[in-house]
Amino acid sequence: MFIAAVHIYVKPERVDDFKEMIRDNYEGSIAEPGCIRFDVAQSKEDPTEFILWECYLDESARDAHRATPHYKAFKAAMPELMSRDRHSDLYEGLYVATDELG
Repeated sequence: MFIAAVHIYVKPERVDDFKEMIRDNYEGSIAEPGCIRFDVAQSKEDPTEFILWECYLDESARDAHRATPHYKAFKAAMPELMSRDRHSDLYEGLYVATDELG
């Protein structure tokens, strides 16, 4: 399993816009055949900080995600919402609870 923890930092005045936009990306992502999990969380300490916890069957599934219209729309709109560059931490899933893997 391929996992990406994507850290996103949003301008304070654009938090509500981000929440609307990420919903479209979230809904499209969870419908993808190779997406096992796609969680969106907002920091309790800093409401302008978000993390996306994205789990895919493998890197090919993540690459397929990046080719979808919902991801491309999200990526194109992000620069005007972000207060600084996003970054990702990448992981190989070892022990994960999911019915998708069998």
